Amino acid sequence: MTPTTGDDGAAPRTGGGRPLRLGIAGLGVISRFYLAAAERLPGWEVAAVCDLREEALAPYRGRIACHPGHRDLLAAGGLDALVVAVPNHAHAEVCADALRAGVPVCVEKPLALEPADGRRLAALSREHGVPLLTAFHRRYNDRVLDLLDRLPPPGAPVRVESVRVRYLERIEEHIGADTWYLDPARCGGGCVADNGPNAFDLVRLVLGEAPSEVVAADVVRDAAGTDRQAVVELAGPGGRARVELDWSYPGEVKDVLVRLDDGTELYADMLDGRPGFKESLWHEYEGVLRDLARLRDLPDPSRAVEGGLAALELVAAVYAAEAAAGPPGPRTPHEPHGMHEPHEPREPRAVRRPESR
Repeated sequence: MTPTTGDDGAAPRTGGGRPLRLGIAGLGVISRFYLAAAERLPGWEVAAVCDLREEALAPYRGRIACHPGHRDLLAAGGLDALVVAVPNHAHAEVCADALRAGVPVCVEKPLALEPADGRRLAALSREHGVPLLTAFHRRYNDRVLDLLDRLPPPGAPVRVESVRVRYLERIEEHIGADTWYLDPARCGGGCVADNGPNAFDLVRLVLGEAPSEVVAADVVRDAAGTDRQAVVELAGPGGRARVELDWSYPGEVKDVLVRLDDGTELYADMLDGRPGFKESLWHEYEGVLRDLARLRDLPDPSRAVEGGLAALELVAAVYAAEAAAGPPGPRTPHEPHGMHEPHEPREPRAVRRPESR
């Protein structure tokens, strides 16, 4: 979906002014951003939550309906949308159950672990006429939106030539108690599976919806087999792209650099102006809920799944390219192939150390 802005939040679902009732499946590190966004936006209210862990549910008992699992939550009914923020390996199952129940879904990236599962979810979305949105929260970042406003319009004599997206962080500083991120079976891999979808979606946002293809991929894994770093080269009708991912970076860099064919460079630092740890996410998740509210107005709700499926296909293509290249020689997950050489027109924030939780 095209990112939208505005300060009024989501319009109420009913003529009587009732807010949209939101359910949240999974109360891990990301759920707090949805909870805060729903509290700030007048068109939403959190109606129910679920989690397998009683200690995660305890703070909400007596205030919000609490359930031990997503099927109990769905069976209770009364939801206008469901946020799926469970570990990655469970996305497909929870989304499928919600779609069959007729509940619009907003799922954290990735849509699923395998493209085949993503395609099955897309088919369910079409069959039931229920939208399924992947929460690419960086689409709603104010610096990214400003960059989009500076891009040449369609038909202009100057065109986008290439885009580079960097998503660099030390993953252990970002996951809190959600240690499943470091389990490839539950995460789906490592930085390519989890951060890759956000980065690939930003490429799609800049270059257009025409699919890009992986033309080169350099993936670095640690001793446990988790991919900690990757450099991915993409090409498509809209231009070329380079995506740099890092789970071992000493700090945090999230940025986008666009080059136009006249040599102009446009830059967006997604963390600029928000020095606090994860501070940029608060306004981004408000944007996610605004677009989730608007999904019911789409003439074809099933189109909402396209972005999530496109990113999932690229993740699979990166891993396929890595496998086709054969086993690599021994490498340490640190600064592969000059990954972090500066290309931006001004020096980005090279090191950002998170504050304590």
